[in-house]
This record gives sequence, structure tokens and C-alpha cells, in this order.
Amino acid sequence: MTADNTYDLVIIGGGPAGYVAAVRASQLGLKTACVEKRDRLGGVCLNVGCIPSKALLDSSEYFHLAKTDFGDHGIKTGKVSLDLAAMMARKDKVVEELTGNVARLLKGNKVQVIQGLARVAAPDKVEVTASDGSRILLKASRAILLATGSRPVFPAGLVPDGKRIVGSTEALGFEQVPGHLGIVGGGYIGLELGSVWLRLGSKVTVIEMLPRIAPGLDGQVGRALDRILRKQGFAVRTNTRVVEARATAKKVSVTIEQNDRRETLRFDKLLVAVGRRPLTEGLGLEELGVEIDPRSGHVVVDAAYQTGVEGIYAVGDLVAGPMLAHKASAEALAAVEAIAGRFAEVNYDAIPAVVYTSPEVAMVGLTEEQVKQRQIPYCVGSYPFAGAGRARCMGQAEGFVKLIAHAKTDRILGVHIIGARAADMIAECVLAMEFGASSEDIARTVHGHPTFSEALMEAAMAVRNCSIYSS
Repeated sequence: MTADNTYDLVIIGGGPAGYVAAVRASQLGLKTACVEKRDRLGGVCLNVGCIPSKALLDSSEYFHLAKTDFGDHGIKTGKVSLDLAAMMARKDKVVEELTGNVARLLKGNKVQVIQGLARVAAPDKVEVTASDGSRILLKASRAILLATGSRPVFPAGLVPDGKRIVGSTEALGFEQVPGHLGIVGGGYIGLELGSVWLRLGSKVTVIEMLPRIAPGLDGQVGRALDRILRKQGFAVRTNTRVVEARATAKKVSVTIEQNDRRETLRFDKLLVAVGRRPLTEGLGLEELGVEIDPRSGHVVVDAAYQTGVEGIYAVGDLVAGPMLAHKASAEALAAVEAIAGRFAEVNYDAIPAVVYTSPEVAMVGLTEEQVKQRQIPYCVGSYPFAGAGRARCMGQAEGFVKLIAHAKTDRILGVHIIGARAADMIAECVLAMEFGASSEDIARTVHGHPTFSEALMEAAMAVRNCSIYSS
């Protein structure tokens, strides 16, 4: 080991947590190395997750609109056809550009990027094995930050074969549109990828073991999403368990069980999207005494994201909380600030979540079910997008805004939006919750006309009738 391999901070993982941490550490004057096992930076999110899926969602929506909606606007296109290879090439180009931007960002901030497989050899040492088998030892004089993300969970009997039974990575690169796509898991990933292939011509069946799809959503919003997706053509089987799946050369036979009754379904492809688990394997954490929750697989950390082993920190999907890229980035910033001797924290009550179906779903804060469970006195205000002029003009009037506020203080407890532009509208609500705003604050804030965000203002006005103006 030479002096050149000594750093203040060594980060393992180059995804949204790792590269954000690396840039901030450099800005704070820490000599930083970022170890990434992939050929490209960006982690799952940029390479095989958030970014390519959104690229395909946008492309597939344009295709769907051209086929079904352009005529209503007086636009005549003739027969619309699909060039799937070109669509995939565009997706790959978007990924390449963004991962390249991350590489340039780290280089510009003088972060040393090291490609290879990392293992924590000691509380201040990281061993990196390159693809050619060579090894180097990095010294971390201040800290090691673990940001390795998560991996998909595949139940027994549903392990992907890369052809008929697939995970989300393979579902982002089908060479042809499946005639019938089965999806095990009705969460965000399954619904988003199902939306892509439904728009492109697949028949899509979602199999969910729980009573409803997207179970983390506010109940009212979840029911609305279920209804809309079924109207679009999704077949949804809830309270249904997959017993087994058998792949042949051309089909996948799936045995399902619902109410003690078994049935066999046949698909061209079966996407398994039942969840993810922290990626801790091979890091050498157990040998060092780093505590890992045996049930969830999460690395146990304190308020500063430090593990029980001094000098080793963990953030993102490795630690408890929603597995979201923006949550990981926020934790990465806070952890680096702590390593540098500063104070920072993440407000977990104000982390937004988005489902990129059509319409989009976005939320922040508590659901109505959670408010009831905690016995908090509350008021609800809602407003349909059908009443918003801009939504009517665009022909995207499905959905509504729902705002939940404390009945006594009027402080906003949660906001839930299902409709076009929800992913962008939620930012105003996150900011409001960060500042402890009331529904009246939003109601009295002048919103541009005509905009989708007027529906939020109207929902806030509806809350006022119940809370601060009631006796």
C-alpha cells in the first residue's frame, strides 16, 4: 500500500447515495475515493432502474397517445407503428448520457473512481478486487461509507432464467412485445413496467398476494389507481398467491391460488417484482461485527448513519426506510456532513414517493389510515382534476388531490395526488411540510391559472372548512 492509496473517505458504491456523497465530501475538503463494481457509475437507478424505466414510460406513453388521443386534438397521423429497437436505443442513449455526466461530475470534483469489487478488510481499510483479479488496499483515515444499494428478491421457484421468467432488468430490454405479460407483485416496479408493455400492446396480468395493489398508498388513492388501471386494460388478481411457475421453450405456466382454489395461467413472459433486499453480501461486515437486522437485512446505524463499528457508515437502501434514490441521496449528504464534523439530519416525514403510472401518483407524509391508527384528530380536503381548467385542456382530468391536516393546528400531515403532473406537484407539498406549513398557507398562496397546481390550492381551501374555521 502506498500513500497514493490513502484517503480521508472511501465510499463503496457509485449510485445516487455514493456519487452524491463523494461530491459533497470533496466540497468539504475530504480526499475521497469511490469504488464501483459496475463499468459505469450511477448504480441500479441510472443503469437498470429509475432512469431507463422512465425513458420507456415516456416513450410508450407517446406511442399510446399517438394511437388513441391525437385524433381528439385534430392531429391526423395515419397508421401508427412501433419501432421497439429504436425505442430501446433511445433509452440506452439516455442512460449513457446520464452515467457519463456522473463520471464527469466526480472527475471535476477530483474524486478518485476505482472500478472493482470492494470488501471492508478493517474499520479503516477497503480491499478492491479488479476484473483481472488484481487487488489493491485502500486506507480510509476518516471513514468508510457503505452505499451498495439493494438487489431484487426472488422467492423459491421464481428465480429468473433470463428468457421466460425475468426480473426488472430483463423487462427493460425485451426484444419484442410479449403477447401476454404476467407480473408477480403489484408494487411500484411491477405497475410501472406493466404500464410500459400494456401501452406497447401486451396483455398484462398483475398477481398480488395482498388485498390491494400498491399497498403503501393512501387507501382512497390506491383504490382509484386500481380502478383506473383496470379501465386501461390491466387484469389484476389480488389476494392471490403464486404456487409455482414452470417455463417451457415458448411459455410460462403459473399456478396460482386464491381462496383455496387453484388455477393455471400461461404467459409469454413472467416478471417477478416482489421487492428488494439490502445488498450486504461479500462486504465482510459480519466479520467486523457490523450489526445487520436478521429480519430485514438492513445495516443498523445511529442518527449519524454510523454503524456500531466506529468509522464505518451506511446509507440508502442498506438502512431502514423506503428504498428511494432521493432518500439515499439525502442520507448520503447527512452522513458526509457528520463525517466532516458538521450536523445534518433527514426529515423522514417529508420524503416524497412517486408511482410513474398514467396517471402518476405522488405522496408525502401520512396516509389517512396512518392518521387514524395514531388517533390524530384530522381533516381532509380534496379536489378533482376534472375541475381544473388546465387538466381539461390537456384531456388529463382523471384523479384528484387529497390533503390531510391536523384538526386543531391545521398543520399539514400528508398530501396524496393521483393525476397528471403529480410527480412535480408534490414538491410544493414537501416544502410545505418541511416548513411546518398549514393548509391555510397553501390555500392563501396564489397559484397560477390555469395550472394543475390549482387543484392543490382548492383542496387546501376545502380543509379550512373543517379545521381552523370550525368551532
